Amino acid sequence: MGNVSKDNILIWLPSPMGDAILCTPALRAIRRRFGSAKITLFGSPVVRQVLTPCSFTDSWLEQRGGVFAAGGLLRKHNFTHAILFKNSFGSALACFLAGVPVRVGYVREGRGILLTEKLYPPRLASGDFQPISMVDYYLAIASRLGSTPSRDRSLLGADVQDRSIELSIEPKDAETIRGKLPEVFNARKPIVILVPGAAAGPSKRWPADRFAKVADWLAANYNATVVLSVAPNPEEKHIAERIVNTATHQLVNLGETPISLGELKALYAGADLVICNDTGPRHIAIGLKRKVITLVGPNNPEWTDPGYSDEIFIKGEVPCAPCDRSVCNKPSQLCMDAITVEMVCKAAAGVLDAAGVGKRGGI
Repeated sequence: MGNVSKDNILIWLPSPMGDAILCTPALRAIRRRFGSAKITLFGSPVVRQVLTPCSFTDSWLEQRGGVFAAGGLLRKHNFTHAILFKNSFGSALACFLAGVPVRVGYVREGRGILLTEKLYPPRLASGDFQPISMVDYYLAIASRLGSTPSRDRSLLGADVQDRSIELSIEPKDAETIRGKLPEVFNARKPIVILVPGAAAGPSKRWPADRFAKVADWLAANYNATVVLSVAPNPEEKHIAERIVNTATHQLVNLGETPISLGELKALYAGADLVICNDTGPRHIAIGLKRKVITLVGPNNPEWTDPGYSDEIFIKGEVPCAPCDRSVCNKPSQLCMDAITVEMVCKAAAGVLDAAGVGKRGGI
């Protein structure tokens, strides 16, 4: 893959929003290395919204329909290279059907025969995948890129030293979110965002009543404006309602205020602190260089750890964790229950005090 204008590169992004954000160091590395190539990002509408605006690409294609529809769409664009950050068999098959001559990705889901440039994910002696940060997982693809598959290594891959994930916001989104949430931006108080949901399943969610206690503590001790950030689905809206009904202080509930992903990013960009389960919005906060406290239970944080210096992990240290189950198989959720309100408040106090936010009372 040379640094010449004839290169027409497709990058197929993973579907989960958090994983797509964790691709940004690799996207940046590819853009810098192959600056004169045309680069097109291919992903779901949600992924496009969260990564836009994006300086790493020349154009976007949105993923709609199945494998054959994708293959037909990609064939029209005459791509010379397909970089598959998405691990699915279908993504490799679609690029094969589209006639893309160079297809780069990990050998997973039985798709090795469809790839021309193969990477093998590291495994443990047991045969299980070795937990590594997805940042490094995607950067390994960027570092591997050459001019042609398996032959000419004279053109080295991208420089992958910069591991920082990044997001940008549209100025118009910053304006509209201020109009929708004047109680947040006009109050001149510390803004703390709580993220009580998790799309991957209930086992990753810290109890709603504990989020309510943390919200009350933040309001009482730091005069904070507390915002509940939830996905626009009935389950997460219900979680937000439970927190609002349990808390004694007034909270800002995004479940009652429809906003776009662009506006959500603009809101996060103004936060003094984000306290979250290990879910997609966590990566939005990190990509926007916010202070973050992440509550970790059943999932192994090694998979998603970007090495961000302003993130604090609070882990539920129990013998059965990490299990990576989306639904706990125990009578009670031991790992998330092991994270106490006091632990979270103490960590929040450390962050807010260090940032110079005035404290009104004790923990």
